[in-house]
Amino acid sequence: MKRFLPLVLCLTLLLGIFSGCAAEDRPYVPHGDALAPEDADVNVLDIEEEEVAQELTLVYYPDRSMNPFTSNDFTNRMLFSLIYQGLFATSAEFESVPILCENYRVSADYRTYTVYIHDAAFSDGTTLTIEDVLASFEAAKESKYYSGRFTHLAKMEINEDRSITFYLRTPVEDFLSLLDIPIVKAEQIEAEHPVGTGPYIFESSLTGARMRRNPAWWCSSPDLQITAEMITLVQAESATQIRDEFEFSDVGLVCTDPCSDSYADYRCDYELWNCDNGIMVYLGCNVAYSQNEVFETDTLRSAITYAIDRNELVKDNYNGFARPTAIAMDPGHPYYSEALNARYSYDPVKFINAMNFADLPREPLRLLVNSDDSMRMRLARNIVDMLTECGLNIEMVEKRNNEFIQDVKYGKYDLYLGQTRLPPNMDLSEFFRPWGNLSWGSVDNEGLYDLCKEALDNHGNFPNLHKALADDGRIIPLLFCGYAVYADRGLVSDMEPARDNVCFYTLGRTDTDALIPIDYHNSEG
Repeated sequence: MKRFLPLVLCLTLLLGIFSGCAAEDRPYVPHGDALAPEDADVNVLDIEEEEVAQELTLVYYPDRSMNPFTSNDFTNRMLFSLIYQGLFATSAEFESVPILCENYRVSADYRTYTVYIHDAAFSDGTTLTIEDVLASFEAAKESKYYSGRFTHLAKMEINEDRSITFYLRTPVEDFLSLLDIPIVKAEQIEAEHPVGTGPYIFESSLTGARMRRNPAWWCSSPDLQITAEMITLVQAESATQIRDEFEFSDVGLVCTDPCSDSYADYRCDYELWNCDNGIMVYLGCNVAYSQNEVFETDTLRSAITYAIDRNELVKDNYNGFARPTAIAMDPGHPYYSEALNARYSYDPVKFINAMNFADLPREPLRLLVNSDDSMRMRLARNIVDMLTECGLNIEMVEKRNNEFIQDVKYGKYDLYLGQTRLPPNMDLSEFFRPWGNLSWGSVDNEGLYDLCKEALDNHGNFPNLHKALADDGRIIPLLFCGYAVYADRGLVSDMEPARDNVCFYTLGRTDTDALIPIDYHNSEG
């Protein structure tokens, strides 16, 4: 039992102390001709221990999708990082590394990206084609999980030289970070278990499921931490059962969601990593249709950021795995500005001063919250308490999931507590472009949308966007969630879990290695 590991170690050490008091401090040399004195050229101390093969058991939900374009389950998606590969992989530091991409070109204006694929093979031995790449991106474009990455994509075209060209409506400097979408065989786009080009093959039968190392894997990796020849898969039933399988049985690696209602706390010996998932929790203002019309101007809505102690929200909720932020950028992102965040963080005096200039309504402001999410319910109660303490008359309106979505769409609120998964390049365009998928409450705004595009064109413009948004207050960022990855101590110590890629690895190349420089003498752009 893993929770008793420290006790076992202590007993072992005590036995060693009492039984070895009379022993000399020298290595034990077994009897035998192989280590006889005449074989003096053999040094016992130089004999290396035989490498122990890695044994690994993981979990998965057999009743939930194992198709990367339809699955929204993080437990199953952890397996995808071993089954599938993308043109690129995005690290925990948001750096893009080439995987199925052999080389790529990018135009000087960041509007055209052409990717040439490796001579790779799927786990069934068939060759990867550029048609497979196109079909996978078309499927991703129509999926709920990936569709937010295609806001600025005009079209995709395949070329005769095993390449695909992405044409963008607006320049996107970090477009490579959006190209980590799993590539599957074109004819298996809708299959329950499509084959991939990754190091492992998913196999299922009447007796259960497993993942087998592909002996003919088309590539190799210098930093892949998973080396087991066979991975046993245990059927998952609940977060508690997964926790128990890890603590008391053979499961050695799990991805959990500490920010969900179903999270079960882990209390055994383990190694732990925080893994980005891109989910931002925020307050959305009703700019046009609020019954109080109090948020039509930015006087009050831009001041709310100062009334919320985000550090307390994280401490009291989300099991400490969320990261507080006053700007709409993951705090782990290299473009994050600590100085700007500090400027718009908790400061009740600033909020109270702003209220003196606001036309406050007599009726309480309505904060709409999804009552099916108990974690968000607790968060909303904390927010109501904080705003009330600062003098704002506010009440919480609880609605079940479907009603919540309808009320958000039709503007039946003053504020709503929402969450969304931002793409890896932290694009906020869907909030502010006309008819954007997140522009509820008429928060769409031409000026903010233009700043979004400027930030995508040059990441040095992100502070301008975040400052303008904080001063405007149409949405008020609160925190970014994260997954927790637990592993048996010593199993995968050098692991670097990344978004949608818990078992992240590289092929030993960087994006700079794969870049084909622009020939300015023959360039069209």
